[in-house]
Formats: sequence, structure tokens, C-alpha cells
Amino acid sequence: MRQKVHLTTHNFFKKEQKRAGVIVPLLLLAFLSLLISVLTVSHLEWESHITTERGLVLFISGLVFFPCLYLASNAIFLHTNWGRKTVKTYRLNYSDVYDISNKEVSAVQAFFCCVTGLTSVCYSCGRDMLKTSHYISEAYAWFGAAYFFYDIWSMYEVYITKRSSTQMNGDTRVTLLLYRSFKVIAYVKDNAVIVGHHIFIGGFGFLVITHLRGGLGDCFFGFIYLMEASTPFVSVRGILSKIGMKNSIIYVVNGLVMLVVFFLCRVAMFPYVIYMYARSIKADFVTALYTLPRGCLISIATLLLPQIYWFYLMLYGATKVLKNSVSNNNISKSADRK
Repeated sequence: MRQKVHLTTHNFFKKEQKRAGVIVPLLLLAFLSLLISVLTVSHLEWESHITTERGLVLFISGLVFFPCLYLASNAIFLHTNWGRKTVKTYRLNYSDVYDISNKEVSAVQAFFCCVTGLTSVCYSCGRDMLKTSHYISEAYAWFGAAYFFYDIWSMYEVYITKRSSTQMNGDTRVTLLLYRSFKVIAYVKDNAVIVGHHIFIGGFGFLVITHLRGGLGDCFFGFIYLMEASTPFVSVRGILSKIGMKNSIIYVVNGLVMLVVFFLCRVAMFPYVIYMYARSIKADFVTALYTLPRGCLISIATLLLPQIYWFYLMLYGATKVLKNSVSNNNISKSADRK
């Protein structure tokens, strides 16, 4: 009997080692795809435009990079000693692991966006803010477009595992193939807004930056990229929630920083860019608004209004967390006095 248990344990760890073997190849593939994308644009002049051929290389590199990073993160959690200990400590299931990996990749994508945005802003805004353009904004539009299509699949992975209620107990993972085929429509229906948002940004938003804007407004699009600066804090908040640290001081501090960054980069950014534009044409704020094309004003309103709504929700949530924190502290102090 003891020999049978030993054999089963040995086979389990052998399988886990084999599954963990994909981690290094996946990370190497992600690194190589990133390197190829950098080499694709490294010899360009600052104000060059990205050709369709070069853009396709960047897009394919993105399609390789983001899924490889996501799958490597999953494998680290599921098939390494450190990962299994983490899963056991925080009582995570498959959907939790997939969700954490999804948020990690989102944070990486946000970092790339911020690098792109800072480069565009520093280069274009100090020159002719309407006509000057840096190649990085178009280059990352091609590479980053892949992220939005990858993320639709990644979120589906999280959705399907959550609905299957599969638990992390060794080799007893439920076969999800048949289940998946019935849940695609349900996934799209339950996540219509976010799926639509990803298709819109990955499709129409990509076309605006690469073709429809005609090389104009690179400074403004640099600030649009910088809107992603709040995403890492959103990701950290989600991860902290998953591992049961919602009542921790780290969660509260991260939430407050997220709130400030969100306001600066997603709400205050719009009037500030218009103010910069007004200064560049030597006009007041209101006059500058009237000189903007109607399509531009509609785009600004379309982008700004949801940010104001989301900021309100975040502010409301932060207020509740702070009230609960103060209330818990008061209860603890009262208990100590007694």
C-alpha cells in the first residue's frame, strides 16, 4: 500500500515537472517576440511612419508575446513548488490563478503604453503638437492591438473556469472542452460591454492611430496612451482581493494611489491637453474648444464621460473602504479599553 502511494506521488510530481518544462520556452518565446518588435523599428527616423508590412510583424509579435506571458504565469502557479504553495496558502482555484495571470499581463501592457505615451508626449508636445509625430505611437498601436484580441480569449479562460467551479486538487481537473463550446455565447452575452470595448479599441482605435488621423495629433494620442497608468494599480487591487487582503493597509494605500492616478491620467488629462492646445494657438480655453473639429469634440466626450462615471464609482468604493477601516479601528480600540 505504501509503495502504491509512493508511486502515485512520484508520478504526480513527474507530470508536474513535465508541465513546468513549458515555462522557460514560453518566456523565451515572449522575449524573442519582444526583441523582434524592437529590432523592427530600431533603425527608423523619429518621425517615420510604420508601413503595413512592418506593422504586421509588430502585430504578430504582439500575438505571440501576450499569450506566452499569460500561459507562462499560469504554469508557474500551477506546476512549480512555489506556485503550488502559493495556491494552497491563499486557497486559490483555477479561475483565481487565470485571473491573476490576466491582471499581470494587463499591468505589463499598461507599462508599455506608458513608455509609448511618455515618449510621444516628450517628443511631440514640445514641438508642433498637432503635426509632429513619433513613430512609437504607430508602432505600439500595431503591437498593442494584439493585446485586446488576446485579452478577449484570456478573459474567456477566466470566465469558463469560474463557471466550471473546477478546484485545484492535483490531477482531478474537469475536462472543459465540451463545456467551453456551450459557453462562448454566454460569455459574450455576460461580457458584452468589455468585449465590445476591446473590439472597438483593437479595431477602430487602432485604425485611428495608424491611418485615419493622417499623422496629426501625436501629442494628444501620447496622453491617451498614458491613460493606462492607473491599470497596474487596478490589477494590484484585484490580486490583493483574490488573496484575501482586502482589509489590509496595502489594499487601502493602493486604492488611494489608484484613485489619484486615475483622476490625473483619465479625467484631468482632457482639460489639460485642451489648455496646452489653447496655448499653442494663443487662444483662451473656450475659443480653443470652438476651433476643434466636431469629430474631435465627439471623440473627447466619448472618452471622457465614461472616465468620469468610473471615477465616481471608484470614489464611492474608496469612501466605503475608508469608513469600514475607521469603523474597525474604533471597534478594536473599544475592545482594547474593555
